[in-house]
Amino acid sequence: MTFETIYHTYKDMVYNLALQYVQNSEEAEEVAQDVFMKVYKKVVGFKGKSTSKTWVYRITVNTSLDYIKAKNRNKRQGLLRAVRMDDDATNVTAVHFDHPGVALEQKEAIAHIFKGINRLSENQKTIIILLKIEGLPLKEVSDILNISDKAAESLFQRAKNNLKKLLEQNE
Repeated sequence: MTFETIYHTYKDMVYNLALQYVQNSEEAEEVAQDVFMKVYKKVVGFKGKSTSKTWVYRITVNTSLDYIKAKNRNKRQGLLRAVRMDDDATNVTAVHFDHPGVALEQKEAIAHIFKGINRLSENQKTIIILLKIEGLPLKEVSDILNISDKAAESLFQRAKNNLKKLLEQNE
């Protein structure tokens, strides 16, 4: 399979999945670029142990999580600098949810749900995004996460329960 084929087949999927993680269209484009740079560098070594779709999903999930970690590190460093410069660190703003497909009247409710999802652990966040937002079948999600179907089911149940608790706390 060539890079061009992979790119044209999965570009929308990669962007949409990245958008689920970073919740900002410009950042999703940046993550998608990073994903396809990695795919370009690794496509020659792709051995076909999984489907190309699973392989690209796995790269996208990992790249999205790495992007969020780096962004959070930068926020913490900025916050520490702000605290050192003056005692008023209240200028830190919350993440702005910017998903072009969401109707205006639903934006607040969706932002509330994603705020809860973002507070879950990485693996719980990933399983909810892949199963419920991306709508992938359990078997494909377990392949992407490299875990058994039973482990994926269990992880989803824990994630669902934790998300429910988080959303109830914020009401």
